Amino acid sequence: MTVTAPSPHPIFVAGRWVQSPDLLEVSNPARPDEPAGATYNATPEQFEEAAQAAASTFETTRALPAYERGRMLREISAGIAERREEIGRLIALESGKPIRDALVEVDRASLTFRLGAEEAERMTGELIPLDLMASSKERVGITRRFPIGPVAAISPFNFPLNLAAHKLSPALAAGCTIVLKPPSKTPLTMLTVAEIIERAGVPEGAVSIMPMTRVLGDRLVADERFKLLTFTGSPSVGWRMKERAGKKKVVLELGGNAGVIVDASADLDWAIRRTLVGAFAYAGQVCISVQRMFIQRARFDEFVERFVAGAREVVVGDPLDPRTQLGPMVDEQAAARTERWVREAEELGGRVLLGGRAAAGYFPPTVLVDTPPQAQVCSNEAFAPLVVAFPFDDFGEAIRAVNDSFYGLQTGVFTNDLGHAWRAFNELEVGGVVINDIPTYRIDHMPYGGVKDSGLGREGLRWAIEDMTELRLMVLAQPA
Repeated sequence: MTVTAPSPHPIFVAGRWVQSPDLLEVSNPARPDEPAGATYNATPEQFEEAAQAAASTFETTRALPAYERGRMLREISAGIAERREEIGRLIALESGKPIRDALVEVDRASLTFRLGAEEAERMTGELIPLDLMASSKERVGITRRFPIGPVAAISPFNFPLNLAAHKLSPALAAGCTIVLKPPSKTPLTMLTVAEIIERAGVPEGAVSIMPMTRVLGDRLVADERFKLLTFTGSPSVGWRMKERAGKKKVVLELGGNAGVIVDASADLDWAIRRTLVGAFAYAGQVCISVQRMFIQRARFDEFVERFVAGAREVVVGDPLDPRTQLGPMVDEQAAARTERWVREAEELGGRVLLGGRAAAGYFPPTVLVDTPPQAQVCSNEAFAPLVVAFPFDDFGEAIRAVNDSFYGLQTGVFTNDLGHAWRAFNELEVGGVVINDIPTYRIDHMPYGGVKDSGLGREGLRWAIEDMTELRLMVLAQPA
């Protein structure tokens, strides 16, 4: 029997569903010979249509009342929840993410849009007394936030729904229009969500979701009609984008090589159980995946022995199997690059206690010790199911080791010593310190972002809206 492949999914340009001559086939990391589907790259003319619509429709969205912005976002949230199984399966197919994790991503995205609705309804200002001098008597200031304008957004492959939601939801909540470039590896998820956005009654032209080539993506970054660029992806790409962005505001959520500290007072059972999740969830393809583990020397051997034993039990397999905990990497090139880094670590004296070799696009849970800090697996972002363990003697030594990095997203600190918790918060050079949990922890209303090469600005609905709005002051004087 001949199986007919599904038709390519059209792209969403300024409220219209269109095709283009540039077909984009979407691979299935778990079954490279069975594509996940297809869509199109936008043409230069379609990009221009989307950019013009974003600029002109902003005059409509900027005037939308809070109740209308809230209504749209709640309907998008409900629509995602209603299609949970369908969207979760699509994420698993095109990204290789285990279905159990894909469904959690769908739930989080539904929450992200609901939180956007709530933030849209509580964008409050401030009353500022200005009578601090006699010459300023009978004057007060009132502040209010106004939408910044059209937003250019670029989202990554690893969370094709929720990281895009963290751009769309605050933009719509603030009253901005937005053009989103979804990742070429996983574009079908957000194109499906565009169907939900359309049904929610978002003003025509306010949202465009369209894959595009890198050349066209460069135009999106540089186009002066967009007043803010928000990008999530690799540091090398993100910082180059900032150089080309011109006068627009830029928010960058980039990579990391997140550390975990386990001190002598830590609950070892909890630390091991959570660190296994942080290291190997979605094959380590998470920017806050646990990559470097620093364990107090007296507990190092026990921790590593039990961690390796737990890693051996991680279920590797088909992403659509509910039992699977670790699926394939996004493509075979990513798996091959990880293996090269492991071999380099071995050549520099590192020892592989588990894993370390790619097989047909999969990379198994991998644990290294005795690895010099200059090895790529320590100093760069692995973005793979790979961790390196180090012993430490003094807590300050562990903090310095975590800080010895170009990156600074989040750090997990397992401790029952309150002094260590406060010291970690005060001295770690990261955007977030997570006490008694992994750096991979995130819930969608918290401020999230990094320092150093890990980024610029913060996401999380309230904080993203601050970047997508401008603060305006009105001074009220009482005539004498």
